[in-house]
Amino acid sequence: MQSLKNKKIAILTDNGFEEVELTKPKKALEDEGAKVDIVSLQKGKVKAWDTDHWSIELPVDVNLLEADADDYDALMIPGGVINPDQMRRRSEYVSFARGFLENEKPVAAICHGPQLLIETGLLKGRQMTSFPSIKTDLQNAGAYWFDKEVVHENKLVTSRSPEDIPSFNREMIDEFSKDDTGIKTAKENELEKTV
Repeated sequence: MQSLKNKKIAILTDNGFEEVELTKPKKALEDEGAKVDIVSLQKGKVKAWDTDHWSIELPVDVNLLEADADDYDALMIPGGVINPDQMRRRSEYVSFARGFLENEKPVAAICHGPQLLIETGLLKGRQMTSFPSIKTDLQNAGAYWFDKEVVHENKLVTSRSPEDIPSFNREMIDEFSKDDTGIKTAKENELEKTV
């Protein structure tokens, strides 16, 4: 059974994402039937980082300047040291991520990915984890930080590192598969736009 059939998920990234933190969650989401778009300000392709060197390039499905958070049911943010730091400095990335949090749509972020969420100003009181080096940043943003492989709280799923990907994927799929009454699905929003 595909628990994410009819769900549309955005993976928000720039160059320098940790390869496995995008490719493995993306495959897990697609295996569950989700339509997954890589959304980025980069034109054409985004380049991965693999531990200590540049690696594969992946196609960008939707340019961020043409993307609308209303078109998606959930958001996934991969980590990597370079990627989140690039994104947190650009208002377009911050606004896109903020749209999910403000509209109480599910968000999953791994490793350094939560750095982008800090910039939204919407983490006060949230329970989270991350790569340990950004623990203080998250606490300063008002989040409660836990050293656990995955923290799943109120539509937000976070994990610490690539080692946590199996738990991260499981909790992310669990959260993304929930149907929330009162929140329009991306499919419903699309239908409204065509009317």
